[in-house]
Amino acid sequence: QVQLVESGGGLVQAGGSLRLSCAASGRTFSRYAMGWFRQAPGKEREFVAAVRWSNGNTYYADSVKGRFTISRDNAKNTVYLQMNSLKPEDAAVYYCAAATRPGIVLMSLRQDYDLWGQGTQVTVSS
Repeated sequence: QVQLVESGGGLVQAGGSLRLSCAASGRTFSRYAMGWFRQAPGKEREFVAAVRWSNGNTYYADSVKGRFTISRDNAKNTVYLQMNSLKPEDAAVYYCAAATRPGIVLMSLRQDYDLWGQGTQVTVSS
């Protein structure tokens, strides 16, 4: 089976930066979009950013616009999330996800993603 593995999480001071990576391993798979979601304790998993694979167009949650950047490297089957100007409210487990089936309605919808990583913890201290 295809597996997504996140890395790059850790502890950072408010205002600092982290770069998350999501690498796909295993057999090849169709990829229509890849994105990042995050979930803090007691909260719903929320959309952060996504990239449409066909054209590289990106989409961001309002809460991270101007601070986060998603990028992709098709040759490496990897997607990145550069996080700058981190805030305490950014602290969460960050999950990488892939939409492997066509017919995405909105790239921000969790249900459009059918392949998920196990998450990487991001902690932001004030």
